[in-house]
Amino acid sequence: MSVENIKAFSIIGHTKALDDVVLTLGSSKAFHPDEVSNFFSNTTGFTRGPTSSTYAEPLARINNAMRILEIQPQYIRTKKKFNPDYETIDDYSRRLLSKVERIAGKQSQLQTEYNECKRAREETKHFVSIDQNLEELLRMEYVKAVFGRMPKENVKKLGTENYNMDYIEFIESQDEGSYVWCAYFVPLTMYEKAERMFSRLYFEKSSFGSMDVSPAEQYKRLNADIDKLKEKLDQINKKIENYADEKRKKILSYYTKASEINLYLSIKSHAMARGNSFCLTGWVSEKAADSLKKKLEKIESVEVSVSNAKDELRLSPPVKLKNCFLTRPFQFYTEMYGVPKYKEIDPTNFIAFTYVLLFGIMFGDVGHGFCVAIAGLIMWFVRQMPIGKILLPCGISGMFFGALYGSVFGFENAMDWFYKGILHMPEKPVEVMSSSFTSQILLIAIGIGIALLCIAMMLNIYTSFRQRSFGKMLFDTSGIAGLLFYGMICAGLISTMMLGVNLFSIPYIIAIVVMFALIFLREPLGKLVDGDPDWKPESWGNFILENIFESIEVLLSYLSNTMSFLRVAAFVLVHAGMMQVVFTLAETVGSVGYIPVVIIGNGLVCALEALLVCIQVLRLEYYEMFSRFYSGEGRPYEPVKLNIISNKPTKLNLIKN
Repeated sequence: MSVENIKAFSIIGHTKALDDVVLTLGSSKAFHPDEVSNFFSNTTGFTRGPTSSTYAEPLARINNAMRILEIQPQYIRTKKKFNPDYETIDDYSRRLLSKVERIAGKQSQLQTEYNECKRAREETKHFVSIDQNLEELLRMEYVKAVFGRMPKENVKKLGTENYNMDYIEFIESQDEGSYVWCAYFVPLTMYEKAERMFSRLYFEKSSFGSMDVSPAEQYKRLNADIDKLKEKLDQINKKIENYADEKRKKILSYYTKASEINLYLSIKSHAMARGNSFCLTGWVSEKAADSLKKKLEKIESVEVSVSNAKDELRLSPPVKLKNCFLTRPFQFYTEMYGVPKYKEIDPTNFIAFTYVLLFGIMFGDVGHGFCVAIAGLIMWFVRQMPIGKILLPCGISGMFFGALYGSVFGFENAMDWFYKGILHMPEKPVEVMSSSFTSQILLIAIGIGIALLCIAMMLNIYTSFRQRSFGKMLFDTSGIAGLLFYGMICAGLISTMMLGVNLFSIPYIIAIVVMFALIFLREPLGKLVDGDPDWKPESWGNFILENIFESIEVLLSYLSNTMSFLRVAAFVLVHAGMMQVVFTLAETVGSVGYIPVVIIGNGLVCALEALLVCIQVLRLEYYEMFSRFYSGEGRPYEPVKLNIISNKPTKLNLIKN
């Protein structure tokens, strides 16, 4: 349960060296920048460092080119020798975008022509029945020809009292659902009047281009033009695709390098300058600190001050968790609650052991545990889901306790052959379905709860000692006083109820009362031990009144935290009960439906119970145990670095509209 050691860096130098400093810090991939004002109380006269980057524009050009080429932005590993300077990246980005935009411009022009031809063909097809040169009709000297469509119900209004048609020749061309494609011919002198009338009828004009043939012949021409344009579009699209495939790795290499340097230069925004000097502060992991310090000191005018994070707790150093491969997956749960403060213990190992243990007890079934383990493997290897690494050991734990219960897919006697035939035992170790087991598992669950709560309090005592918070260590509800108070009451009850030995003698009760009194006075006593001169409450009367209510809450928390572990026993019994219901239903439907009902029932019970057990165990971890010893108020160690996820560029398959 350890946190990796961190060093505090304070860097001062001439502003001309700032770029070299931030590039050195960034390339170390170990520098976590922090605000200068956190390190120094007086920053009067200092100004914030620059937030803009010269690499922003080249990076934007490369991004635009990749968008046109449909290349998925990703960071790839580049060769060590590939280290282009700003001028090279800027020149490459300009040439790349210029070339891509030229090709994309031709593509856009062809696409526009193609869409226009398709639109014209769509309009023309509605008038193919007109066997007349449309150009001649449109250019008549004394008559205006208008083509378009209008709602079908409005066609019926033509010729009525409000829509006089005496001076108009109207032709219906094609019926298309709720619209009618049509044309009308009107003398030029009456055109404006006719146009106003037809606009009231929601007539939509069609715009034709040059057409020196009949609509039918024009329709054939447009089909031929569309085929030619489609062929040209396919060619240029193929050209763009080939260019993207050919240049993908090079483009992504420049994109990665430009993004990397741009990211490193963003560290400048954390710097503060005064005159010709700058100051920059942050955190570095211990294993990278020495080499980074040497590199920085080689830069002219730069001075570096390094101190241990344990000496800078007032600055809330960032935390980097360090766990073995077996417990590392459970950092997911730790980080979901919140990372520890520096010098606060990392609860990952604790949660790894207790979570797997409690899950196995509550989910004890060999078959169901096997299914959960397989699901965890699939989620881990196929979907790269963090929860998969957690489900695998949980499934194995479920199989282990399922073997103790003798339960395989709900069949409670499925392992009798093993225990009686091979191990020569009179019966399996745990008989869940026996009436005597109910009281036993309830007591076991309470015992597990008492043990884990006591361990949580011990961890709080250890953490408080490491943080030199002696008042909390001695008098807190989860400190030494709280542990003794809770432990003595639990020990007395267990001894009296189970062993027949009454420990509640007068000295024993007095000791319990003393521990409770210390808890009651934990605030002033804690301040007094920690050397706080203002340890006395403003009003002893108000203090006593408030703490009476708080003491009731403390007592209830001890009780509720302990009783919460009854859910461990409940789920052991619920599993057996739910599977008994499944088998009862299977027997009800008869021999034909027995196997399907058992399979479906097992699947539902396994999925539902796995979800509920995961949630309930996590609840026990967070609310009953973590609340005793863990704050989770730290901040994660996040050095400035690119997350390179692949050595090879991948193609992004986009669905074109």
